[in-house]
Amino acid sequence: MNNGIIRLENIIAADYDNIAGIVVQKKGEVVYERYFDGFTSADAVHVMSVTKSILSVLIGIAIDQGYIQGPDQKVLDFFPDYRLKRGEQTIQHVTIENMLTMTAPYKYKSEPYTKVYTSDDWTKAALDLLGGKAGITGEFKYSTVGTQILSGIIINATGRSVLDFAAENLFNPLNINVPGNTTISNKEEHFAFLKSRSVKGWVVDPKGVNTAGWGLCLTPRDMAKIGQLYLNNGIYEGRKILSAKWIEESTKVKSCWGEFIYGYLWWIIDYEGDRCYAAIGDGGNFIFVNRDKSVVVAIASRFVPKYNVQIELITREILPLFK
Repeated sequence: MNNGIIRLENIIAADYDNIAGIVVQKKGEVVYERYFDGFTSADAVHVMSVTKSILSVLIGIAIDQGYIQGPDQKVLDFFPDYRLKRGEQTIQHVTIENMLTMTAPYKYKSEPYTKVYTSDDWTKAALDLLGGKAGITGEFKYSTVGTQILSGIIINATGRSVLDFAAENLFNPLNINVPGNTTISNKEEHFAFLKSRSVKGWVVDPKGVNTAGWGLCLTPRDMAKIGQLYLNNGIYEGRKILSAKWIEESTKVKSCWGEFIYGYLWWIIDYEGDRCYAAIGDGGNFIFVNRDKSVVVAIASRFVPKYNVQIELITREILPLFK
């Protein structure tokens, strides 16, 4: 083991003891793989908001297959039975692109997680929050509950559950073990899911609709496959799974939140002038892609309250080891 790896693992032990596993691939080959804190390559971890980026992949596949016309299609096209409240016009103009770029307007100042996740239909509860007097301003407003609408769009567009659509078009082609559905019935079970070392599956609401903003469990190897798919312009082991056009559009600058840059549910990263982007989940979950260096870094981490996302672990410590 070289000195750089020893230094990296000492830093992880000292400052990132919630990391479960890391996989680094360069030009499609695994150059580093290590598991920590008793975890193994077979152990899935709740990847938090990395789930959002997986929904972006699925929306892209649905567009490729003609289920969705494109990102400019109106959200309400997929919910013909949804009843607008009197005087509510803003929601009629919200597009899928607004959802993907976090520029959709909402009627709240802080996200009402409990209200949405204790309801019997999380998608409808999210739709009820969409809109507002200000209208669509293009302002970035990060929303986990709002992203749930994308799950409803996939179901209503394809006629299939999110999990079934993902299994056929993403998980199985990438040889990712298809997660089962996991039901969370109350606030206590929600917190238990967040804190547990042993989790699996993909959370569903009482209607059986999979979460879009959180709730998916993957292994670091699974995450690396998603990153490699993007690095390979949508092709995995010779099979086209996703269009290169969607990957290009998803990882372009679409919106900004201060110094943070966003594409279609992917973060755009500035690293030494290289073109990089990442799926990022709370607690330190990452699918990081450096296109110019052909490097993918996947990190799965247990959730830790009040954890500050530290992408510097990748940019300062990991990437320099595998240039």
